[in-house]
Amino acid sequence: MNMIRLTVEETNLLSIYTGSSKRGLIETISAELPFMDADMRELATRTITKIDALTESEYAELPVYAADEV
Repeated sequence: MNMIRLTVEETNLLSIYTGSSKRGLIETISAELPFMDADMRELATRTITKIDALTESEYAELPVYAADEV
């Protein structure tokens, strides 16, 4: 498995936009990029890059939860 390390911020972003498929998640976040400020856009772009490197099955196994649920 391609083990990626997600920051708390990246995990929180994924918990907001989580979807049933990797491609759907990437498309949804990408569509929101124009509406984000520069810092959020950088975070979203970095997160997309990490998620895009995963296979669908690796994406499905990601433990995605909001930080306050830990």
